Amino acid sequence: MPTPDIAWAYPLLLKTHLGLVVTSVGLFSVRALAALQGQGWPLHKAWRRASEAVDTALLTAGASLWWLLQLNPLHTPWLGLKLGLLVVYIALGTVAMRSTASRSVRALFLLAALLCVAFMASVALARHPLGWWAP
Repeated sequence: MPTPDIAWAYPLLLKTHLGLVVTSVGLFSVRALAALQGQGWPLHKAWRRASEAVDTALLTAGASLWWLLQLNPLHTPWLGLKLGLLVVYIALGTVAMRSTASRSVRALFLLAALLCVAFMASVALARHPLGWWAP
């Protein structure tokens, strides 16, 4: 737990992090679904930059929580797995947004990305690497 002099920051950082998670996943989902429908706006530079800005803020809030709680992803199994799944989610999402992939491939990767982020959330909520399968 954070030291008493900075404990006030925890609820603020946690709410910020959770809000940014919802914003990031929501923006990705809307963009990916629109791209699947053949719309061009999801691939425009402004929308990509907006996603990058939200994701940068999300990573900053997450890293601030690690620092505040003195967590080390190398020594905290659930956090290490969550970060590994983040890399998988980014890779899946990248393919889901690729205009060069077929529509069925993009749909499959979108579904896989959303399942990945759902499992990441379960790992974070359970604070256990098995997430929703934790004992």
